[in-house]
Amino acid sequence: MHTWGAIFDWDGVIIDSMNAHKESWEQLARETGKVLPPGYFETSFGMKSRKIITEILHWTNDPEELKHLDWRKEKLYRGVIRASGIEPLPGVVNWLKTLRTAAIPCVIASSTHSRNIQCAMEIIKLDEYFQGMITGENVSHGKPDPDVFLLAAKKIMMPTDRCVVFEDAHVGIEAARRAKMKVVGVATTHPTDTLQDADRVVKRLDELSVKEISEWF
Repeated sequence: MHTWGAIFDWDGVIIDSMNAHKESWEQLARETGKVLPPGYFETSFGMKSRKIITEILHWTNDPEELKHLDWRKEKLYRGVIRASGIEPLPGVVNWLKTLRTAAIPCVIASSTHSRNIQCAMEIIKLDEYFQGMITGENVSHGKPDPDVFLLAAKKIMMPTDRCVVFEDAHVGIEAARRAKMKVVGVATTHPTDTLQDADRVVKRLDELSVKEISEWF
């Protein structure tokens, strides 16, 4: 039997998509004539786009406009990564291979749209390592609510107290805590010393070992 299951956030954990997301928000702002407030990006990283639009940017609360802006932003993002390319973060492939060798089940749990992940997967070709994905479309409440991680645990048929979440965002670490899961903070988006709520903090995933994490259980 597997000793534990691995739940991965996507942006900032598997791929470095920060610049692509930032560029797509800037393109959307130029298209619509809307303003991006200072610090919006750092504050919003890890959140669903709709939540960013309503709660961080305060662009609109109109359901139809919100739906259109959300759709357009994600389409722009996919255009950016198709044009510029995207790569797994350093250490990701090594860690995924290690987990596969150890028969640790892996699943993606992200606030991003499934089409964004699928688009990136076509480029980086890592889908063989995952048993599926749970995305923002599968839950009513995004991070820091724990719903996306709870569904991910069900996807790999693991109890929540035997799951480890790999996260770069503060809202994601909070969501993992609320799900009663162990969490590894990945210091790609935020400085190491700001991720102190995680059980372990790394700069790259292949700093870890299966033995080390298995000892948590």
